[in-house]
Amino acid sequence: MLRSLYSGVSGMKNLQNELDVVANNIANVNTIGFKSSRVNFQDIMSQNMRPAAAGNNAAGGLGGTNPMQIGLGVTTASVDTMMGNGAQQTTGNGLDVYLDGPGFLVMQDTSGSQMYTRAGALQVDANGYLVNNSGVKVMGAANVTVKDDSTAPNLGTTLTSIKIPATATVKGATVNATGTPEIGADGVITQSYGGTKIAVGRIAVANFTNPNGLAKAGGTNFTASPNSGDPVISNAAASGVAVVRSGALEMSNVDLSTEFTNMIVASRAYQANAKSITTSDEILQTLISLKQ
Repeated sequence: MLRSLYSGVSGMKNLQNELDVVANNIANVNTIGFKSSRVNFQDIMSQNMRPAAAGNNAAGGLGGTNPMQIGLGVTTASVDTMMGNGAQQTTGNGLDVYLDGPGFLVMQDTSGSQMYTRAGALQVDANGYLVNNSGVKVMGAANVTVKDDSTAPNLGTTLTSIKIPATATVKGATVNATGTPEIGADGVITQSYGGTKIAVGRIAVANFTNPNGLAKAGGTNFTASPNSGDPVISNAAASGVAVVRSGALEMSNVDLSTEFTNMIVASRAYQANAKSITTSDEILQTLISLKQ
């Protein structure tokens, strides 16, 4: 059977992977914190028709010859996550945060596992916890008791969910929280209690040796993988760590012009591979007709 048939099939199968990735990128062009993906291809091993040969140094001897090889198709080498920052979009909502620089917000799902995200659309639920739009809790440090002399809590080895207390002790009296919490550039969360602003928590920022090695977990969240390295938890605005910009969100880093170009190239390549299959079929039909 002709090798070109199998090469054409491998091309169509793997170009379908690229079209799937491109379509997913386009679908998430307005998803906050989304990171686009890119497909890389590599050829499959080649069939050796003739090995390379060294030349003969003797007078009148033959020179060397290169190997004669025929490729056997293509395969998908990798699907890379592009971790470049998306555009900053101002929202005016004080609980929306944009990480200006490297790092991820630390989240915790219902199983207690940590996840990491750049999607900073946050809110305070009915119990006072700082959560994202899916109700997943934001992790960091929080003051257990809140008084008018409370200082910003420091991040420990164990992170905790951040809860905004409904009341605080101000000048010996219990005062209710008023207004929306504020998040500073260093990730410190302050809440107003009767006009007195008190630090109630601090958002943690996680960095990785190889952020491209993180695994997508859905909901614009990532999980650590063996190739991402362990998370390094730091205060925001520390050296080499993102600064928190409240009142803004990070948009998707999908570039539509690039994606449409990739779609056209993949589509034409798919058609070309299909044509190589039909041409190979015509050759086989010609061979079969010789017997007639």
